[in-house]
Amino acid sequence: MNDPLNMSPSPTTDNRVDSLDLLESHAIFILREVAAECERPVLLFSGGKDSAVLLHLAHKAFAPQGIPFPVMHIDTGHNFPEVLTYRDEAAQHYGVRLLIASVQASIDSGRVSDPGPMGMRNRLQTVTLLDAINEHGFDAAFGGARRDEDKARAKERVLSFRDSFGQWDPRQQRPELWHLYQGKVNPGEHLRAFPLSDWTELDVWQYIQRENVPLPSIYFAHERDVISRDGMWLAVGEFIEARPGEIVERRVVRYRTVGDASCTGAVASNASSLSAIIDEVSTSNVSERGATRADDKFSETAMEDRKREGYF
Repeated sequence: MNDPLNMSPSPTTDNRVDSLDLLESHAIFILREVAAECERPVLLFSGGKDSAVLLHLAHKAFAPQGIPFPVMHIDTGHNFPEVLTYRDEAAQHYGVRLLIASVQASIDSGRVSDPGPMGMRNRLQTVTLLDAINEHGFDAAFGGARRDEDKARAKERVLSFRDSFGQWDPRQQRPELWHLYQGKVNPGEHLRAFPLSDWTELDVWQYIQRENVPLPSIYFAHERDVISRDGMWLAVGEFIEARPGEIVERRVVRYRTVGDASCTGAVASNASSLSAIIDEVSTSNVSERGATRADDKFSETAMEDRKREGYF
């Protein structure tokens, strides 16, 4: 019998769409919708794997034209050197305008207090970020946050609206049923857009492998001098010194996430290839932030408290 609607599958064509295709399509849709709705968007770029994927998606979303908005790094001054090198190379590779907002400049101007040479600076980024948003007049900021990272981020909408002080109130967010979004920004507000919200860490790594997205070398197994502190391996160097009783060890480690070098831990790992990392992540039952970020361990609500203040 003939199919009048021509809905019979072709015997020679495979029309299956895998989960990465669906995640990519949705992320590109968000990037395009926000870019169309807002006047001055910016993409927040840490040099980590999630922001690397986000930058790659933005490139695909607007090709063959260039990415129509700048990329901004909130520089804590306590970065891993490999990440800074990668940041500059990625900006050049994708042909984007790179803006750098400095936490050190915020300290020098008295906007935030200096925690000292060995103090964590990750928590100081909020003021620097909000000042940069106001300075440049950005009405939307793309971020690489995912809901599986933390219970506070699990509450996050794809489009997260912030008030005139940059603060996040989960009770004032707009519904997003059936992927229907309301992107209009009211006067005094701005929004954060998270195209990777529905992705998992495993999705990110599988996409990196499929798309051959370049990454900083610290994501792959390498030897590094570390100390064991608070259940993490912290790299000894300019921003971390061994305390009395701590032993400096030379170990093979890699990083699951990138942040302030003074509070981002490594994990013991021999995974030196994408395939090996994917195998490792697929058997992990702890998120990368839960396993390696000391700044999230101040309290049970550390991330949510920071988000209410205006954090990513």
